[in-house]
Amino acid sequence: MEPTAFLVLVGLVFVAATLYASVGHGGASGYLAAMALVGVAPEAMRPSALALNVLVAGIGTVAFVRAGRFSWGRLWPFALLSVPAAFVGGTVELPPGLYRPVVGAVLLYSAFRLARPSPPAGDTRPLPVPVALGCGAAIGLLSGLVGVGGGIFLSPLLVLARWADVRTASGIAAAFILVNSLAGLLGQATQGATLPTFLPVLAVAAVVGGAIGAWLGSRRLPARVVRRTLAIVLVVAGLKMILS
Repeated sequence: MEPTAFLVLVGLVFVAATLYASVGHGGASGYLAAMALVGVAPEAMRPSALALNVLVAGIGTVAFVRAGRFSWGRLWPFALLSVPAAFVGGTVELPPGLYRPVVGAVLLYSAFRLARPSPPAGDTRPLPVPVALGCGAAIGLLSGLVGVGGGIFLSPLLVLARWADVRTASGIAAAFILVNSLAGLLGQATQGATLPTFLPVLAVAAVVGGAIGAWLGSRRLPARVVRRTLAIVLVVAGLKMILS
């Protein structure tokens, strides 16, 4: 990779980690978008995005647990089948001709979800375990295939179905992203996938950005502005993946 392109990638990863952490996500779709924009090879995109996701989601999980905005009882029904499904998805390497449009579709969906306003708060409902098991399995498989943690799918599901309030949903999603990303990464490792040599530099940018984003999200930045900014970036990258 050319030095200029690499510096752009580092900057984009830092920005993505900062913005995603401010709204309670690990940022894999943002890292995929950044790598798509600078032309990183598909075989390097998945493991890199998942590895960065583990770092940022780990920071978020600790923060939400310490703040009391987490529910183990609402996490495990989703995680029970999502983790093995993410592992299985990680063992499957989609051909570039299929991987690019699939990732592009995920990025566009993520943009759509982020651009929509949050639903009004309401009383939460009991979580139907069989439904949660099925949803978790589907999200986990897609997460492993694409190289994301699945939080972008789980968070709106929890809130729209009123299975958790917004803050608790963010805490559940952070832990869900963490375990799915680890499973997907392990699945890829069994197939011989390796992390690129430039990843440590990206990891530093992601950790610093994630820590700043977690602080800004709780104190400074209006969530609506952050979400819409992310949505614009994801639309550009998603279209690039589909049309290139």
